[in-house]
Amino acid sequence: MVIDQLSLTFSALADPTRRAILARLTSGQTSVTELAAPHDMSLPAISKHLRVLEHSGLITRSRAGQVRPCQLKAEPMKDAVDWLERYRRHWEERLDRLADYLQELQANAPRQKGKRRGRAGKTSR
Repeated sequence: MVIDQLSLTFSALADPTRRAILARLTSGQTSVTELAAPHDMSLPAISKHLRVLEHSGLITRSRAGQVRPCQLKAEPMKDAVDWLERYRRHWEERLDRLADYLQELQANAPRQKGKRRGRAGKTSR
C-alpha cells in the first residue's frame, strides 16, 4: 500500500508527544536526550516517536559522535497547511453567507411598534 506524504504528516502530527517534540525543535537542533527530558517515557519510546517523525519527513537526524541531533524539517507541514487552508476558506465563505442571510432576516423582520423592553425583558407601557 502506498501512503501519500499528507497522510504521513497528519499521522505524525496526531500524537501529542510528537507535536511537543516538533514544538521543541522550533528552537533549533536538539539531541534525543534533550528531547526526551520533559517526557515521562524511556529513550526507546522517544526514539520510536522520532522514527515516525523522521519517516514522515518532519525531522532529520544526523550523527555527531555518540550524539544524534534532530532538526525540524517543516516543508511537509506546509503541504498540510495548504490542504487545510482550502477548508478554512470554504467555512469562512459559508459563515459569511450565513451572516448575510441573518442580516437580511433581521432587516425584513416586522418591527413591533410602540413597545419597549424593560430590564427583565418584559414589555413596558
